[in-house]
Amino acid sequence: MHTTSLQHLRPRRPSGRLARLTRSPTGLAWLCGLLLAGLLLAAPAHARRARLVLAGPPAAVSTPLIHMVETGALKDVADQVEFLTWKDPDQLRLLALGGKADFLAMPTNVAANLYNRGAGVRLLNVSAWGMLWRVSRNPQARTLADFKGQEVAMPYRADMPDIVFGVLARQSGLDARKDFKLRYVGSPLDAMQLLITRRVDHALLAEPAVSMALRKTRSFPINVVAPELHRSVDLQREWGRLLKREARIPQAGIAVMGTALADRALQTRVMQAYAQSLAACQKQPLVCGQMVARRIDLLTPEAVADALAASQMRHVSVSQAKPELHFFLQQLHAHNPALTGGKLPDDAFYETPPIP
Repeated sequence: MHTTSLQHLRPRRPSGRLARLTRSPTGLAWLCGLLLAGLLLAAPAHARRARLVLAGPPAAVSTPLIHMVETGALKDVADQVEFLTWKDPDQLRLLALGGKADFLAMPTNVAANLYNRGAGVRLLNVSAWGMLWRVSRNPQARTLADFKGQEVAMPYRADMPDIVFGVLARQSGLDARKDFKLRYVGSPLDAMQLLITRRVDHALLAEPAVSMALRKTRSFPINVVAPELHRSVDLQREWGRLLKREARIPQAGIAVMGTALADRALQTRVMQAYAQSLAACQKQPLVCGQMVARRIDLLTPEAVADALAASQMRHVSVSQAKPELHFFLQQLHAHNPALTGGKLPDDAFYETPPIP
């Protein structure tokens, strides 16, 4: 047997600095930590998916989601990333309960309602803080009381616009059902169409339907002597005035569901991308508007850009939003307990998933 042929298989003793490190307990621990860090960096933080579905309404809260899809912001997460539009509360609940989406933009009270019913939905952030306006042909109307006895187009019966209107009417000493002629329609875009075609004179709209209505009637930009439509009542400002709060409302955010519910690393990654896309849209609103207009009918890039300027959009984790969100849900629960699923959500509802 030729022992010399095995010489290259014998382990060599470390020399130089490496030898000194391996002889020292502190140095050995440092080397182990360095090796572990390298392994963690090399390993994916979350399992790659074949398909990831984002969904939201034709409203400002969905703008960053569309930007994420259009720019490939989550290409490290999934082979295919899609955006689906829900147009009414029934479609929203179908997506949520049917497991048709992974991350879904929804009103905060719907997230609380589904959470309380054990539907496997968790709210991650609040990003829409001011999207609701009363749009009118009457330039003199500035408060809800100014519309008493008049017909108002109202989207989404028993959902966010209708709910906020009801709470503010009550705070103003009015009854939303008795003191106004509410004409319910399927969506803000439907209400916008009624305004544009002069079938109603007043409507409660959410951005970007507000900006689209003003653009369609050439009421904005302000280069018309007598604009046809006006932003008559800012519901966020009315909220602040009547309830002695900040002039903002935690209206909508992004929720996680389905198999993504157990993937904390994925949730962190999606929220990071959402915050980055929101910032990008606010920096370049017209570019972002072009992306949105390609995916949502009836919208133009200019109207989406106007909406970004007019809306209060801010990415806030659900734990940071808790004080204002809890107060908001309290008002809704007092107005109608069914809106929150019969009870207020517990503290776990407001927990932000820890970063893995």
